[in-house]
Amino acid sequence: MQELAVTSVGESGPRVVLLHGLFGQGRNFTTLARRMAATGHRVTMVDLPNHGHSPWRPTHHYPDLAAEVAGLLAGLDEPVVLVGHSMGGKVAMLVALTRPELVGGLVVVDIAPITYPAARAGSPFEAYVAAMSALDLHGLRDRSAADAALAPVVGEASVRAFLLQSLVRDPGATPSWRWRLNLEVLAEHLDELRTFPLPAGRTYDGPVLWLAGGRSDYVGPADRPAMDALFPQTRLVTVKGAGHWVHSEAPEVFLAAVTRFADSLPR
Repeated sequence: MQELAVTSVGESGPRVVLLHGLFGQGRNFTTLARRMAATGHRVTMVDLPNHGHSPWRPTHHYPDLAAEVAGLLAGLDEPVVLVGHSMGGKVAMLVALTRPELVGGLVVVDIAPITYPAARAGSPFEAYVAAMSALDLHGLRDRSAADAALAPVVGEASVRAFLLQSLVRDPGATPSWRWRLNLEVLAEHLDELRTFPLPAGRTYDGPVLWLAGGRSDYVGPADRPAMDALFPQTRLVTVKGAGHWVHSEAPEVFLAAVTRFADSLPR
């Protein structure tokens, strides 16, 4: 099986592994990873399956994603600080619960270990997939035209820019534009991605930092019992002014929180 695509920066210090959310890729963390490396951390950015440069799989189930990430971590030289945003946060939680020996500390970014009702969070994603899938890759002139085509469905320019990071051009191919997202498989599994498959009888007793966006609906007071039951050493920090993409909307707070957490762990 083809291995996950990763990019690493930094040569010494605590090892931090970053998992992106739905429609993302490891490069979303590039600026933050370089800054962390400059302050004495080894940082690995992972492209999850069906995203970025990683292989496309015929399914997209959380246990399978977690198993692939665990396989990657098992090849490293020490337990890591595992950081996951949104979908990547659920993957990170499952890795910590099922392979705790691989995780020295866990950072979960704006997601809870629950099944989300479609009306609560994530409801735009179906529309996003449909809009990306409907884009005419054969007739597409340039990235500006792609942005204009998505605009009626994806109203926020920042979200369109995020999605379009996965649209790439290969002049030698037909069509010359393609998505680095397995949109068909992701569309088939969107309902499943709202769930969280609880491993029976498992807890992760290591240190956990939970970062929630103050303007986001993904983590609320009603979710705290589930968080504490599975992760009893949780410290929840709400980042004021940030929405769901905490790392891009409040990068200084995110960077300070994650590096401070990584540096506080025993080595």
